[in-house]
Amino acid sequence: MILQESQLIPAVIVAELAEEHPALNHEAPVSEHRVPGGGIRKTCWHLNDKSLITRAVLPELLDTLHHDDVGARRSREELRMINGVMGNYRWLRRRLSEPQLEGQRVLELGAGDGAFARQVWREGITNPSLWTALDLTPEPDEWSREARWLQRDLFTISALPEAEIVVANLFLHHLQDIQLAALGRLLPLACHTLLACEPARRRVHIFQGRALSALAGLSKVTHHDMLVSIRAGFANDELPEALGLHDWQARISLTALGAYRLEARR
Repeated sequence: MILQESQLIPAVIVAELAEEHPALNHEAPVSEHRVPGGGIRKTCWHLNDKSLITRAVLPELLDTLHHDDVGARRSREELRMINGVMGNYRWLRRRLSEPQLEGQRVLELGAGDGAFARQVWREGITNPSLWTALDLTPEPDEWSREARWLQRDLFTISALPEAEIVVANLFLHHLQDIQLAALGRLLPLACHTLLACEPARRRVHIFQGRALSALAGLSKVTHHDMLVSIRAGFANDELPEALGLHDWQARISLTALGAYRLEARR
């Protein structure tokens, strides 16, 4: 283990608190409207400008470290805890468990260390043979032989692997709007469901992030990257707009602990 036991205790308490009290990750009330002249249906809680900060996509320290660096391994462990606090894995597992998605192919963008996919397989939600992961890092040691791992830059391939479902967790906020637009054009033709969990770009989550960092004793890498990620996150209908999902039905929801969730279908 990279983290010492004394460092893990506060982090575990925070993650278990979010697990035992679902209200902390309860999705905010939503409203629906249609954009004049457009076909996209948006379901979204619109926030006033005072609660938002200007979006800025800046480099993150984890991306500068070798995948096997001690600091990188510790930060990835801390990211799993942060995902637990935000409820990202739980929300994505619930969506993937829907009966109409059974037996369909999944493409995971920015798969990191493969932790989310392994959770899905352990719970029997889908089979590894239906899963393709794409990331810049090498295939993890624990990766299933049945699943496919592509160590590639998203924007160096002419077409993404075919899949009915595309999943992204804490990945899309790394992309500038022009890159998000390119990704929207790259989505596989077979894809009918897009699920994404990203940081919600609100001032309150900056303060929450600093508090979590102090409580959980996060490393300098994770502390820095968490605040950078929040500032690069999304608000209102920015993500489906940037992706160009004009012929999709999109539902956006926010949680009290900083998750911005997009569920888009066509």
